[in-house]
Amino acid sequence: MKFNKFLISLLFISIFSCDVEDLLTEEAVSNQTAEAYFSSVSGLEDLSKSIYPLLRTIVEQRELVLNGTDLFSSSGAWGDTGEPLLVSKFDYYGDDLNSGLTQLDDLWTYLYKNINRANTLISRAEDVVGMEETLLASRVAEGKFIRSLCMFWAVQQWGDVPMPLAETTAASKAVTRVPSSEIYAQLILDLTEAEAALPAQASDYGRATKGAAQHLLARVYLTRGWNFQGSLGGGTSDFNKALEYADKVISAYPLVSDYKDLWPKRSENPNNQPFGPSDQDAKNSEVVFAVQYSDNAITSQNENDELDFLINGDSGSNAGSIFGGLGEEWPGYPGRTSDYNRIQGYHHTTPATYRLFDPDTDQRYDHNFVEKVWAMLDQPGFIPASGVDPIDISAGDLIIEFRPWNSPLPLAERGLDVGGDKPYAVINHADYGRGEDSNYMNRGRGPMMWKFWEPGIQYGNGYGQYDVFVMRSAEAYLIAAEAIVQGASGGLLGSASDYYNVTVNRAVGASNTANMASDPISLTSLVNKSYRASGAVTIDMILDERAREFMGEGLRWYDLKRTGKLLERARSMNPWVGDTNLIEDHHQLRPIPLNELDLSSNEVNQNPGY
Repeated sequence: MKFNKFLISLLFISIFSCDVEDLLTEEAVSNQTAEAYFSSVSGLEDLSKSIYPLLRTIVEQRELVLNGTDLFSSSGAWGDTGEPLLVSKFDYYGDDLNSGLTQLDDLWTYLYKNINRANTLISRAEDVVGMEETLLASRVAEGKFIRSLCMFWAVQQWGDVPMPLAETTAASKAVTRVPSSEIYAQLILDLTEAEAALPAQASDYGRATKGAAQHLLARVYLTRGWNFQGSLGGGTSDFNKALEYADKVISAYPLVSDYKDLWPKRSENPNNQPFGPSDQDAKNSEVVFAVQYSDNAITSQNENDELDFLINGDSGSNAGSIFGGLGEEWPGYPGRTSDYNRIQGYHHTTPATYRLFDPDTDQRYDHNFVEKVWAMLDQPGFIPASGVDPIDISAGDLIIEFRPWNSPLPLAERGLDVGGDKPYAVINHADYGRGEDSNYMNRGRGPMMWKFWEPGIQYGNGYGQYDVFVMRSAEAYLIAAEAIVQGASGGLLGSASDYYNVTVNRAVGASNTANMASDPISLTSLVNKSYRASGAVTIDMILDERAREFMGEGLRWYDLKRTGKLLERARSMNPWVGDTNLIEDHHQLRPIPLNELDLSSNEVNQNPGY
C-alpha cells in the first residue's frame, strides 16, 4: 500500500510540475484546407459530383412549370355546371400569386446554390495539379453545362436575373439583374465550349455528356429565336441553329421502339402485379440527361444528409405520388399500402387534357391514366349510393371504370349508383370531378395520372427511385418541327411533318388512326380530328403533341411562354384560369422573390405587374 501511495504521489508531482504551456499545445493532425483539397485530383472530383444532387430538389419545384397551364391545376373539383369550386395561387393568377410565395423563393435559392457549386468547380479547376488534361476539361465542361441549365431555367422564369460566373468567396448583398440577351449569349458560349469538351459517353452514368449540351443548345436557340418581348437578342437564324442541334441529338440518341418502355413497369391491376422496384431501369437509348434517385456515385449524397444516399422512406423521387386522381376512399381498398401507393394530388389534369389523346390507339393514354380500378380486399354489404341496395365486393372485383371522352355510356349502362345495371361505378369523361350521390365516386375525383407510378414502393411519403428525365431525344424531333415551322430549313429528315410524325407514329403505330377531340374545350362533343400531320404543321399541333408526349415532365409552362400561347391556351383549356380570367401579359414572368428584394443592399426593380 505504501508503494502504491508512492506511485500516486509521483504521478501528481509529474503532472503539476510540467509546463502548463506543454499541456495546452495543440498538435495539428491535419493541415488540410479547402484550397489545398480542391486543387487536388480527388478534391476536384468531389466538386464535380456536388453539382448534381441538388438537381433533385430543383426538378421537384413543379408548381411553377405545370399548374396554371392548359394541362394542370392543383384543384381537382369543379361544379355540376362547370364552375370552379377550388382555386389556388398557381391556378387562377390572382393577387396571392406574388413575390412572397415560398415556391418562388425556393426555386430561386436552389438554382443559385447550384450555380455557385458549378462556379466553384470551374474556378478551382484552374489550380488543379496532376489531373489528366482531357478529364480536367471535361469536368469544367460539366460545370458549364449545369450552370447553363440552371441559368436557363432562371432566365425563363424571371427574365433579367443575376448571372454570377465565378465562385462566391465573400458575402455580398448586391443584386445585379443582367439583361436576358446577355444571359442567352453567355449560355450559348458556355454550352458550345461544353459541347467541344464533353465526351459522348460519360465516365459515370448521370454526368453531363456532349449530347446533353447539344440538346440544351437546341432548346436555348429555339427559345431565343422566339425572342420573348424582343428581349432575348434572338432572330430567325436561331431556328436554323435549333434544327442543327436537334439533328445532332436525333442522330446520337435513337428512340426506344415502345413508349411504355421509357417508364416504370407495372400492371394497372395491383391484384395481378408482377413487377416491383427491382424490375425498374431508367437507362435507355433515348434518355439524353436525367436526374437520378439512386445510390449512383454521382448522386450519392442527399442535400440534407452527409451520409451516403440510399433509397428509403425519407428520400427519393416523388413523381409517382404527386399527380391527382382517386385515393383512399375507394371501396375494397386496404388504405395505406403500396398497392396503389400514396396519391397526394398536387397536380390534376384539366378536363381538356384527356381530349388531346386518342384513347383507342395512343398507348400514351393507356399508360398515363388509370382507366379501371379494382378492389384489393373483400367488402361485404357495400352501399353504392343512398337508396341503393347493398352489394358484396370481393377482392379483384372491378369497382370504378373511367370512360374515355369518345365513348360515353348512357345511364342505363352505368353503375347502380346512378340508376344503371352495373355493380361498379362508370364515370363518363364529362363527369370527371363532378359531385354525384355515390359512395364510389367523391367530388373532385378523376382518373389517376400515373405516368411515373412505381409498383412496390412503400406507402410512407410515396417516394420512389426512378430517374426524372430532363432531356430525351423525342423532344429533339419536336424542336426540329417547331424550328422548321418558324422558318428553319435543311433538316436531315425533311419537312416539319416528317419530324412531327415520328413521335405520333411511335405512340399509335404508323398504320393506325390518331384522333383527338376536334374541340378539346367541350366536355361532350364527340367530333374528332386526326392529330397525325398529313401536310402543314402548326404551332398548336406541336403544342398538342408535346402535351401528349411530355405530360408532367416539367416543360409545359416553358413551352407555352416560348410560343406566346400561355394566355390563350390556359384561358381556354383550364377552367380555373378561364373562369377568373385574371391571367395577364405580366404573368409570363414570375415576380422576383421578396426575400431577394428585402436582403439586397441596392435597389432592385420588381418585374412589372407585381
